Amino acid sequence: METNTLKIGDIVPDFVLETYDPAKNDFSELHLESLKQQRKWLILFFYPADFTFVCPTELEDLSFKYEELRSLGVEVVSVSTDTKYTHMGWHQVEKLLKNVKYQMAADPTGKISRMFGVYDENSGLALRGTFIINPEGKLVASEINYYNVGRNADELLRKMKANVYLAVHPDEACPARWTEGQKTLKPSADIVGKVYEALK
Repeated sequence: METNTLKIGDIVPDFVLETYDPAKNDFSELHLESLKQQRKWLILFFYPADFTFVCPTELEDLSFKYEELRSLGVEVVSVSTDTKYTHMGWHQVEKLLKNVKYQMAADPTGKISRMFGVYDENSGLALRGTFIINPEGKLVASEINYYNVGRNADELLRKMKANVYLAVHPDEACPARWTEGQKTLKPSADIVGKVYEALK
C-alpha cells in the first residue's frame, strides 16, 4: 500500500481520465484543467472494482445525490482500475446502476489511484477513497475506507455543502453535524472557551 502522495491543502496536478459516460452511453475524457476553467468542484469517488458487491450499492447511493451535487457546481466521477469498456458492460447489466448518470473513470494502470494514495499494490485495486477538489484545484477533503465498509452519500453531500458555503464565507467554520441553514462559528478570541454560548 502506498502512502498518500497528495495531502490536504495540496494543489492536485492536472490529469486526464478516460471515462464511460452513462448519460451519453458513450466514452469520454475527464480533464481536471477543464473543470478548473469552468470553476467547478470535483468529487473523485474511488472504489475497488466493477462486478463486485458493496461497490454497486455505493454507486447507486451516490446517484441519488448527483443532481443536488451538480446544482452546487460539483462534478462527480467514480474511479476504479477497471477499463471504460468494463464500466459500460457493468452499467448495462447491474440494475443498481440504472440511475448512475455521472462519469465512470478508468484507471487501469493505477496512476491516479497512486496519486491519491488509495492503490493497493497487493490486489491492484483501489480502496474506497472519496476526495473533494475545489475550483482552484486544491484538495480540501479526503476519506478512505477499507474494502468491506461502504460509504454514505448523505454525509458526502453534507460535507460538500459545508465546503461550498465556506468557500464564500472563509472567516467562518462549520461545527459538527452542520447542515445548510444552521449556525456557523466565527473563530475569534471572544468565543475561546465559549463555543456553547456562540452556538446558542
